[in-house]
Amino acid sequence: MPRSSIAENFFSCLPFGALADEGIALVVKIGEYRVLLDCGLKDFASLNKNISVDLVLCSHAHQQHAGGLLELHKIHPSLPVYCSQVTSSLLPFLWPNLKEERLESFWQVLPWHSPVNILPNLTVELFPSGHIPGAAAFLLTYRALNRSYKIFYTGDFSLSNFQLVEGLSLNALRGISPDVLIIDAAYGTNRHPHRRQQERTLMERINQSLSLNQNILFLVSPVGLGQEILKLLRSHHQFTGRNLDIWVAGEVATVCSIYTELLSQMPTSVQNFAKHQPLFWDERIYPRMFCLSQDNQPKPNSSPYILLTNDSRTINSHCLRTERNWMIMIPEISKILFKQIEQEIEPHPTLSIESYLLAEHSDGRNTTQLIHNLRPQHVLFVNGTANYMRDLASLEELQNRYQLHVPTLNKVVDFPIGERFIQPSDPLINLFEGELNEVESSVLISLPTQITEDTRWSSFADTGIVEARWQGDELVIRGLQEREMLISNNENKTMEDFDCCYNCQYYRGFKCWNRNSPLFDFKVTPDGCCPLFQA
Repeated sequence: MPRSSIAENFFSCLPFGALADEGIALVVKIGEYRVLLDCGLKDFASLNKNISVDLVLCSHAHQQHAGGLLELHKIHPSLPVYCSQVTSSLLPFLWPNLKEERLESFWQVLPWHSPVNILPNLTVELFPSGHIPGAAAFLLTYRALNRSYKIFYTGDFSLSNFQLVEGLSLNALRGISPDVLIIDAAYGTNRHPHRRQQERTLMERINQSLSLNQNILFLVSPVGLGQEILKLLRSHHQFTGRNLDIWVAGEVATVCSIYTELLSQMPTSVQNFAKHQPLFWDERIYPRMFCLSQDNQPKPNSSPYILLTNDSRTINSHCLRTERNWMIMIPEISKILFKQIEQEIEPHPTLSIESYLLAEHSDGRNTTQLIHNLRPQHVLFVNGTANYMRDLASLEELQNRYQLHVPTLNKVVDFPIGERFIQPSDPLINLFEGELNEVESSVLISLPTQITEDTRWSSFADTGIVEARWQGDELVIRGLQEREMLISNNENKTMEDFDCCYNCQYYRGFKCWNRNSPLFDFKVTPDGCCPLFQA
């Protein structure tokens, strides 16, 4: 393309952190200014050596996005930091020693839906992005001589309404037409059931475990998911008025108290709920909710109860001290934590582990929907695994319309703004050719063993069972996860009378743990059986 047909390059991005497990820190160049989008780095060395920015925008109060702000402030105390009002109230929670160090709040609050001129020719506008209370998306607008240039950064976002926060509104974004979109890609191209269906499935699973006389332990992050589950338990029809105790421990409990002080910033539906009963701490209305402490503990022989905490050490300090069986629930996205806990509890007969889906980010369908509504020239995917981001960048429906970018750490991504579409190069993706064979009453699909080298294979092949469905003219095959193989309540009741694996004390996590059984260490369906069954 001739140089004259490309506008002066007002945009670039230098990612110091762009993956979900390393913390987000993106330095974007817009005109003559450099802006740091979030600062959640665990390793601060590379950023400290290269930092040269005019201001910082903090999207929300999660460690991966804000955890490094305090250290950055100590090094550059005059650097302005901006965030939303609710995020301002949640940030001190990330640094418990903030008051002891005698540091005042070093961030400034920006209003919603109101462009603020923070530097000459540069404005910032905040939009609620869903995810957690206070989470913000930012629209940066730079006014040049001939036109305005725009960057839109979603932070972590969700289009769906949650229990305690409304989703990112597409109506509020119509017409902004950014030149560059930097978008959360946490779930890649994965598609999820509707949010209310996710909630129903989780509530049914909780109800099922309680009916089997199991206690339930939820391991959650301190801010966001834990409070969502608590609000759901307090308001869902299966639990409203139910004689059930819910205990909350550690930092999750601390954030619950902060949320209570922020009620005026919550959606109207939440404020109306709180007019009739407390949002969290309540010892009067069923289900009751308590803060767990050394002086306030469940009674030894109490009915089954639910415990939420962010500290995995609770398994040893609390769960193993009770005689009742425990179901440990891990968010589906926390695959590393799941495997770690699974290895720790494998030998113990009273503990089992299970994953659940209550998505905190938008799935692939909503991610592409937002892109099509904003219609940018450039799209940069961040905050996902490398595989997930490449999956999105390989979608034909996006490749034909936008210039797509997958970041590389410490490597500048340029965003030339042209008068016409520039066809991007294809992302590096692996394609595997296989064979189909019809054998009597079944069909065999053979694929090369190289497919198992992908980090996603272990999850895909975990149960050894796949599901196939037609999607247009294409056949989509996916591996079934353990949580999807859980049988329904009616099936459970039918099987309770049989000497099958589901009722065996050695059956946990869809595996047999009886070393004397021929099924030992194999994946086993609940209706399996063997001669060594023990109720």
